[in-house]
Amino acid sequence: MVISLSVVVLLLALAWLFLRTGALKFSHALICVLLGFQLASSSVAATLHDGLAATATAIESLDP
Repeated sequence: MVISLSVVVLLLALAWLFLRTGALKFSHALICVLLGFQLASSSVAATLHDGLAATATAIESLDP
C-alpha cells in the first residue's frame, strides 16, 4: 500500500511538472489517466502490480 501510494504521488508530481512546463497538454494527461483506469480493471492488473512490487523490492535491497 505504501509503495503504490508513493508511486501515485511520484507520477502525480511528474504529471504536474510536465503540465506546468508545457511539455504535457491536459488532453494527454487525461488520456494517460483513462489508460491507467483501464489497465487497473483489466486482466493484466495483477501482473503489473507484481512487476512494480518486484521492482520496488529490488530497489529497496540496494545498498548505496
